[in-house]
Amino acid sequence: MILTAHQPLYLPWLGLFHKISMSDVFCLWGDVQFSPNDFIHRNRIKGPNGSILLTVPIKSHGHREKTINGMEIDNTKNWRKKHWKSMFLNYKNAPYFESYGDFFRKTYEKEWRSISALDEHILKYLLKELGISVKFLRASECGFEGTKSARVLDMCKKLGADTYIFGMMGKDYADAKEFKKAGVELCFQSYKHPIYPQLHGDFLPNMSVVDLLFCMGEKSYSILTKGNPKKYLNTIK
Repeated sequence: MILTAHQPLYLPWLGLFHKISMSDVFCLWGDVQFSPNDFIHRNRIKGPNGSILLTVPIKSHGHREKTINGMEIDNTKNWRKKHWKSMFLNYKNAPYFESYGDFFRKTYEKEWRSISALDEHILKYLLKELGISVKFLRASECGFEGTKSARVLDMCKKLGADTYIFGMMGKDYADAKEFKKAGVELCFQSYKHPIYPQLHGDFLPNMSVVDLLFCMGEKSYSILTKGNPKKYLNTIK
């Protein structure tokens, strides 16, 4: 069984969906410490003048003592209207905007209390539209123990995984010897970003996956996996 995991991300980039697509089980790690420098509450879309950073305002007081699941959105700021307006103005002429735009309009009409709930709602929709089918779990419901590499290994043991897919940063902290001792094979994703037709001039990589979806529609999954390992490949260097 191939397992991977990640913390909640807002409007995630293509690489996350590639990593999930290679797994049988995906676990959402919302019960780890919130980092304001990560993409938990922000991401980029493309506009005529380059990338546009969309940031969900967070009540950041005491964030060092809180998990991502415990972080509340600051709804005193009018961020939902701004995000929808930015998405609409920059993608209304995209070939597939009408196919997916209504979901985001309705999402931004709703008041969200927690960033993890918003991120999960969007992620599940995007997985469905990309045709990526995996078992979806929340770490907060599984009782994993330890930190960093030890916690990942505990997750593998409790879920019965024999292969775990790290991102490339996993090489900095994964205790390979312990995984090998437990019979869990390690893979480290090295994502090759595809080039595809975008709006607004020259190609910009590392945008939110919504850029791909609005521009390429049902072709999005084949594009984001092009040139990258497919599901069940045992060795990812």
